[in-house]
Amino acid sequence: MNERGALGRFGEEVAVRRLRRSGMTVLERNWRCRAGEIDIVAEDRAGAALVVCEVKTRRAGGFQLPLAGLSPAQAARLRLLAERWLGERWLAVHPEPPPGGVRIDLVGVLLPRRGSARVEHVRGVA
Repeated sequence: MNERGALGRFGEEVAVRRLRRSGMTVLERNWRCRAGEIDIVAEDRAGAALVVCEVKTRRAGGFQLPLAGLSPAQAARLRLLAERWLGERWLAVHPEPPPGGVRIDLVGVLLPRRGSARVEHVRGVA
């Protein structure tokens, strides 16, 4: 695995821990289809929603903060991927869509030169 891949994997681990601490159940990680990949699929029991999470990890001192890394094209792709995941995985097991609907969240992980990662979770970005 290259350095970029290792950075992304670490950021996803940090994001999973944050989502679980906030009461979500992680259903799947790194789900892939021909259209792309979903980093994390979780269930937010508080809102009974299915949550598709995009994780953006950056090192401190870079040009772009993690939460600025989601373009309109990426948001559209995530909506398409969420629809496919729902049809292929959720509805294969459950008779109806999630009662709280589907939400797309962004988890930004910023890694400072020293100290712990800073994590920001923004709900409903797309």
